[in-house]
Amino acid sequence: MDDLLRFLLTAPLPRSPLRSVEEWWPQHRDIASRFPSAVDVALAGGFLSDRLAFAFASGYQAALRALWPELPADRRAALCATEAGGGHPNAIQTRLSRDTGGGPWRVTGEKTFVTLGTAAEVLLVVASEGRDAQGRNRLRVVKVDAHREGVQLSGMPPLPFAPELPHAGVRLEAVALAAGEVLPGDGYAHYLKPFRTVEDCHVQAALLGWLLQVARRSNWPGRVRDEVLAVAVAIRALALADPSSDAVHVALGGVLDLSQRLLEGLEPWWPAVEAGTRERWERDKGLLGVAGKARAKRREVAQQRLADGADTEP
Repeated sequence: MDDLLRFLLTAPLPRSPLRSVEEWWPQHRDIASRFPSAVDVALAGGFLSDRLAFAFASGYQAALRALWPELPADRRAALCATEAGGGHPNAIQTRLSRDTGGGPWRVTGEKTFVTLGTAAEVLLVVASEGRDAQGRNRLRVVKVDAHREGVQLSGMPPLPFAPELPHAGVRLEAVALAAGEVLPGDGYAHYLKPFRTVEDCHVQAALLGWLLQVARRSNWPGRVRDEVLAVAVAIRALALADPSSDAVHVALGGVLDLSQRLLEGLEPWWPAVEAGTRERWERDKGLLGVAGKARAKRREVAQQRLADGADTEP
């Protein structure tokens, strides 16, 4: 961790603005080659970003690689889960199937909201193999080249916050899968469910890395910078822990509360920040509230399970 802390505290401040994902990606890829831990990549990538959008992008890519370390380092990835009925496991209608006589696996369906969708080169698609005897949706994750025949990406209008981040809908029409592209393990228990926690940790880490850069650039007091760094160290520890642990979920809820109080306490220092950065922050900070209800519910469930004597969710 010493290498990361020294980087955050002493690395030269980035000088060139980033205007697009295409400009952000080489920078992120370069810093990812320096730090072996995905959360350290998120923190360093956030530090090097000139705005929240690209800090989020670094955190998102780091989160994907924390859960799928085999993803190619030189290709942008995106998780494709949300459908017309939402992101709940029971809402997944995209179908993974195989001809009766054998042949390749194929995936067919439509995803309605994919972060970095039009910029993605590899898609991690959550699909259903059908229902089990208890009626539960049996999910798998498949890895698909975004430019493969049968894959159609449709760009969406920019969001009101972080408009630099592209989003897309994805249609898959009997897309053939090569050997190894149907990933092992239960798609919900092994991937979709833990990703919610992994993404929260890594995106929050990237935010804190970015805030530390803002603090250094704007000459905020040393004690303020130290507080940002302290919360970053706490979130880093949780990012390295088991994302299925109830205790981790409770601790993460507490650290996110600390981070929120930190952000509120930074208000007196924002007038010292360069106008463009300050205006983008006011525009983009709504991004941090996305999925807030789901996080609160996860924390509540974890607290109750711990009170009941259970260690992990089934």
